[in-house]
Amino acid sequence: MLHDHRRPRPHFDLRLEEDGVLRSWAVPRGLPDDPRRNRLAVAVSDHDLDHLTYTDEDKSIADIGWWEEHDRTERRMVFTLHGRDASRRYALIRTDGDWLLHLTKEQSE
Repeated sequence: MLHDHRRPRPHFDLRLEEDGVLRSWAVPRGLPDDPRRNRLAVAVSDHDLDHLTYTDEDKSIADIGWWEEHDRTERRMVFTLHGRDASRRYALIRTDGDWLLHLTKEQSE
């Protein structure tokens, strides 16, 4: 799930369903579209599953689908997002304070 937020500042929320909740990251500049340019991803509190379809005047669903985990350590998670129109492989990489969202060079065909 990718929410498009317009308040308090425009940003996107990446939400991955896991263990009965939506793990969530605020991504101020949206998903990366170039492996050479990472995007900041700020971990935010988990959300209930009913948030999957939640919209209001300031929040809309930018994309929805499912995700597939490929590898995980304490500092990195590699996964594929299978959205409405495409599937893309990403890595979330933990830094000292936040996360970086990285579009991997390796993409499935």
